[in-house]
Amino acid sequence: MTAATAAKLMSYDDVIGRFDPVLGMEVHVELGTATKMFCGCPTAFGAAPNTQVCPVCLALPGALPVVNDKAVEMAVRIGLALNCSITPWGRFARKNYFYPDQPKNYQISQYDEPIATEGVLDVVLDDGETFRVEIERAHMEEDTGKLTHVGGETGRIHGASHSLIDYNRAGVPLVEIVTKPVVGAGERAPEVARAYVTALRDLLKALEVSDVRMDQGSLRCDANVSLMGKGAAEFGTRTETKNVNSLKSVEVAVRYEMRRQGAVLAGGGEVTQETRHFQEADGSTRQGRRKETAEDYRYFPEPDLQPVAPDAAWVEELRATLPEMPWLRRARIQEQWGLSAEEMRDLVNAGALDLIAATADAGAPADAARSWWVSYLSQQANARGTELAELPITPVQVAEVIGLVADGKLTNKLARQVVDGVLAGEGGPAQVMADRGLEVVRDDDALQKAVDAALAANPDIVEKIKGGKVKAAGKIVGDVMKATRGQADPARVQELVLAACS
Repeated sequence: MTAATAAKLMSYDDVIGRFDPVLGMEVHVELGTATKMFCGCPTAFGAAPNTQVCPVCLALPGALPVVNDKAVEMAVRIGLALNCSITPWGRFARKNYFYPDQPKNYQISQYDEPIATEGVLDVVLDDGETFRVEIERAHMEEDTGKLTHVGGETGRIHGASHSLIDYNRAGVPLVEIVTKPVVGAGERAPEVARAYVTALRDLLKALEVSDVRMDQGSLRCDANVSLMGKGAAEFGTRTETKNVNSLKSVEVAVRYEMRRQGAVLAGGGEVTQETRHFQEADGSTRQGRRKETAEDYRYFPEPDLQPVAPDAAWVEELRATLPEMPWLRRARIQEQWGLSAEEMRDLVNAGALDLIAATADAGAPADAARSWWVSYLSQQANARGTELAELPITPVQVAEVIGLVADGKLTNKLARQVVDGVLAGEGGPAQVMADRGLEVVRDDDALQKAVDAALAANPDIVEKIKGGKVKAAGKIVGDVMKATRGQADPARVQELVLAACS
């Protein structure tokens, strides 16, 4: 029996009829620095276990931390982009807890003096409505190591025979972004949660502070959910669903917790303040551990690090480097390209918008760029079971293919073969075209021979053309294209056919 079937669930409509949901989103962002937060170890994803460690991130006796200046800069830029106030003077703290993936037995974090406070992020819902989410804080800290539980069926500690620890991730710079309680979302609470994480991911990507790969853990979301009775003055007891690793799962997890808590409260029970684990298989959540309070962590100032005091002039210099915000950029592109809201949403959901825009920036017409990415290249991505952005072809290369077609050096059919070659790793478009001999044939002598051969083989078609049935020339053009392996210029072939039959 799965967790979903074991738990009692209230219908979603009944939940909304009886309760008001309250959300709290905590998003951890691994910063894209070359080295860790407090030492010089590299941060590259996927290295062999325990090869990117040193005495500092392993907490060996006598090793002292040093703050990564680049991480502080990225944290300030994140705060500014979220419309936060940047704290002029703050300290790191020790967050004390024991867990095997934390070699110090404490985490260096920020507590009462975070780098950024009091911000807002306006998120756009599916129907275009804007919902404002207030940001309480964004603070810097270090990531923990990674535990791999072996021998169980779920990959979690329950049922495992043993666990392995990889400390490569320990010490990687993190910024945790915490919202204030999100109220007033009503029945759209799950959608608001997804839209918020989506908007935050897009913002962080635009800032170039993280690769925001949820599948690799560089963006992780903890979703806090509670229910309060209609007209109640106090929030209900919250649960925290940890490390939800996809946008869709954020929405599913929030909806499930609302239904589960609704059933508990309606049955006369009390919601337990605890962490919960999201189950990808069935969209349920499973009980984790009782949730600690701030007092349990015994925060105190980190004695080995100096305070962080960003200079006001420097902060303003960073503010000037902020890019165009993603939602403003989308509105501008939508107007420039003449797209409907539904068309724009589809491009964003397909992960195609940035690729199309980059292709257009490389010199291709926007409509041609859009056609390639949402049709042929999307088909190739689906066939490979990968994301569009993961295809081994760049927007610059796609723009080059489009240019070759515009210059008459490739037909659309030949262009697809060139793209296939690029995807197969055979080189850039020009090299593939040359190596495969795909360039359009423009030698009139060669084309005339192919036309004459096709006309000789189809005397009945010739008579039709001479009789004024110009469309019949399509058969001859097709035969010539086949004879030249699709390398003839069909427009020029048409001209030669009509000239021969005139």
